[in-house]
Amino acid sequence: MSIDLVRVDERLIHGQVVVGWGERLRPQRYVVADDELAGSAWEQELYALAAPPDAEVAFVPVSEARARLAEWRADDRVTFVLLRSVEALCALAEGGGLDGLTVNLGGLHAGEGRREHLPYLHLSPRDEAALDALAAAGVGLEARDLPTSRGVPWREPTPDAGAGAPPPPRGGDGA
Repeated sequence: MSIDLVRVDERLIHGQVVVGWGERLRPQRYVVADDELAGSAWEQELYALAAPPDAEVAFVPVSEARARLAEWRADDRVTFVLLRSVEALCALAEGGGLDGLTVNLGGLHAGEGRREHLPYLHLSPRDEAALDALAAAGVGLEARDLPTSRGVPWREPTPDAGAGAPPPPRGGDGA
């Protein structure tokens, strides 16, 4: 199996992915599965500048990535698959293409309607429900910003939350 990292991170290719994860896993191919970016040559050029010069970088719609998962898994090249959103992850997972893989939830930042699970993981109720459905379908999910950090399994119980409950929001008045 050569898909070594499937990561949900709004920033896609950036320092944490290239330096943090890249130095540890040495990817030979970065696949950015993103419908909008797949159609924007100038944005692709910008993102590709962040990748190591010897790495292949492919920008494909999520549907194409889903169709090519088996091909990339059979290839010997170390591959990172990067997605911008939980919604894109759900589309990629259709048909069981992520079976046996653990998805890295690595960078979903604060925004309207999102609550903090971890400093680098903010999710809307819709995202939470989608991740619950993926987990119930057998997709492994783990939050981790860097490979040197402790991975946090999706819905890991905390002292303040029962099993299966989301961690409480951090900071503020607790609401």
